[in-house]
Amino acid sequence: MDIETAFHTVGEFGPYQKRAVTVLVLAQVYMACQSMLIVLVGYTPEYQIEKQDGGPAGHRELQQHVTFTEDVDSIVTEWVLIRQQAYKVSLAGSLFFTGLLVGNVVFGPLSDKIGRRPVYLTGLFFEVIFGYLTALAPSYEVFAASRLLVGLMNGGIGLVCFVLAQEYVGKSYWAVTGTLTSMTFAVGIALFGALGYFVRPWRTLATVANSSGVLFFLLSVTLPESPRWLYSQGQTARAEEVLRFIAVRNGNNATNLVLQRVGAAKPGSPARNRGGVLQLAVHPVLRLRTMVLMYVWYCCSLVYYGLTLGASDTSGSRFVNVAMYGLVELPAYPLCIYFINKSWAGRRKSMACFLCLAGSACLCTTLIPENSGSPLSVTSLALLGKLMVSAAFNIAYVYTAELYPTVIRNAGLGVCSMSCRVGGILAPFVPSMRALHASMPFTVFCLSGLSAGCLGLLLPETLNRPAAETLEELSSPSRSRVLESKALLYEDEKRESSHK
Repeated sequence: MDIETAFHTVGEFGPYQKRAVTVLVLAQVYMACQSMLIVLVGYTPEYQIEKQDGGPAGHRELQQHVTFTEDVDSIVTEWVLIRQQAYKVSLAGSLFFTGLLVGNVVFGPLSDKIGRRPVYLTGLFFEVIFGYLTALAPSYEVFAASRLLVGLMNGGIGLVCFVLAQEYVGKSYWAVTGTLTSMTFAVGIALFGALGYFVRPWRTLATVANSSGVLFFLLSVTLPESPRWLYSQGQTARAEEVLRFIAVRNGNNATNLVLQRVGAAKPGSPARNRGGVLQLAVHPVLRLRTMVLMYVWYCCSLVYYGLTLGASDTSGSRFVNVAMYGLVELPAYPLCIYFINKSWAGRRKSMACFLCLAGSACLCTTLIPENSGSPLSVTSLALLGKLMVSAAFNIAYVYTAELYPTVIRNAGLGVCSMSCRVGGILAPFVPSMRALHASMPFTVFCLSGLSAGCLGLLLPETLNRPAAETLEELSSPSRSRVLESKALLYEDEKRESSHK
């Protein structure tokens, strides 16, 4: 039997798989806390500087004459990161996102080569170690270096964790596990805001937020390797062993489970010996898909983070602001679960529509005058756009995982996530385009959302279709196309009806 039939035998989403997925999904809370850490520990309170006689004072002299008027304990108050030193707070955040970018590129192909489980456990272990280094950093330089290393691990294991949560279950549940992963990350952001309210000293906050990683590491040690990855690598005996292990804990009988030995899974096949990342550029189908997906991910990130910056210029408690940053995304995920599993919508149309709606919301902001007093304000439309692009972002994760074969899935997700980080890095610079015209930032977001939505329609639909395990499976007519053709779709439907 093939791998999908085997999952029907052992259980597509049985009790054991629910426990394993729960561990992986809850690990997103830890990753969210690490992602948002700099927002609270890098908070700059109000301060006063005593007047000094003579010329401009150096940083050491400035430390002796500055008084912080708010009772806040952060890296800014400890190392006096103000005036000429204020850039160091942003630099620490940039180093974290730089680590995310590198981690996406490095860990994805590595997990495709040596396995999901060892890469995930090793990355999580070192992220916890570097997280404690952040909390105990004796100087800003050590703190900044630790944020880079935490970002490196966070970016890598985030992808592997996402893929593992999908590869433990049957394909019909991929949308559910992918959506739960993204939803839990948003909840983690909100929980970190609540944690920051009760734990104010920055070192204590960093320690408490990082300690949850120890628990998730201990729970993850018992997880098996991905049976899909083992099967794609030709290790059918080990894949059968893992599947029987899952079946027993699901209460199903799988003693006669035997996976077919397909030629595509032979370890000596030429396609397997070529580099994983290179296949994204060499393989004609993967090359076109990757180009489209990279642009979609880039625009999702650019619009998402750009709207976040534009919608967060409100006063109030910083803890509430952090919590709302996560909670505003939650309505997007039920929408995703509903639409992407409907035959009339699917992954492709849902993602394209949400991106176009996000672009349209940005377009509408350019038509509303500021301070008009209308209920339909620029802020409400920006938040609506953020809701729509959050939904598109979530679908992009699920959709991308289904478009890439198992043997190169993490490499594909890694490259797409790299382009996503580039969009996040550029997003803060878009608001400065107001110097050209007041509506220019939202015009950029509008064009990005609309163009990505239209380009996403070129990708094939994956709903109710088996996932490719090897590169050779992409040669079939139903999987090798990038542009959806009505004729080909008709042939697919005709072929399916003839098999029934």
